[in-house]
Amino acid sequence: MSLAPIEIETAPNPTATVLLMHGLGADGNDFVPIANELDLKAVGAVRFVFPNAPVIPVTINGGYRMPAWYDIAAADLVKREDEPGLRRSQAAIEALIANEKQRGIPAHRIVIAGFSQGCAMALMTGLRHAERLAGIVGLSGYLPLAATTAIERHAANHETPIFLGHGTRDGVVQIERARASRDALVALGHAVEWHEYPMEHSVCMEEIADLNRFLLRVLAAA
Repeated sequence: MSLAPIEIETAPNPTATVLLMHGLGADGNDFVPIANELDLKAVGAVRFVFPNAPVIPVTINGGYRMPAWYDIAAADLVKREDEPGLRRSQAAIEALIANEKQRGIPAHRIVIAGFSQGCAMALMTGLRHAERLAGIVGLSGYLPLAATTAIERHAANHETPIFLGHGTRDGVVQIERARASRDALVALGHAVEWHEYPMEHSVCMEEIADLNRFLLRVLAAA
C-alpha cells in the first residue's frame, strides 16, 4: 500500500468490517461518500477500511504513474494480465484482513469489496482466502486470472455470497466481460447476486440500495 488506509467507524467498538478497494487512478477517499450513504445500523457498528493502491506505471496509459492495484497492458483487460502485480496486491489485502482479525473482527464478519480494479482484487482475494468471509462485493469489474480460479479458490469461501453490479453502458469494463465473469463463477457453483444498471463506469443510487440490502443480509447471517 502507498498510504495508510482510510478508516470510518459507524459507531464505537465495531463488530464487522467492510474492506473496499478503489479503482484505477483513484484513492481511498473515492468511496467514502458512498459508505456514508449506507445504513447498516441493524447489524451493529461497522468499520469501513479504504486502502490506497501503490503508485505504479500503467502501460495502457502510456506508462504514466498512478494508483493501481496492478498494471493493465491492453483494453481487453485479460490479455497479458499482470499476474505478479495482482499477486502482490492480493498479499497486501490479505495483510489488511489479518489486521482486522487481530483487532477482533473474525473473518466471517468481514466483507471484501471493490470497484473496477478493486473489484478484480476483491474477487481474486476473497475467493482464495483461507477462512470463510461474510461476503464478496464486485462493482463494475471482472474476474482476474480466471483460468486459475478453479484450482486456487479455497473451499472455505465456496458458499460465500457474492454481489456483482455493473453498468450496461460501461465503456471501461464492457458488460460482456462482467457477464462472462459472472457465468464463470456460477459455473463453479458460487452464489452470485447479479445486478445490471443503466449507467456508465460508475455507481448509482439504485446500486447503493441493492448493496445496502446485501450487506445487511450477509452481516446479519454472519
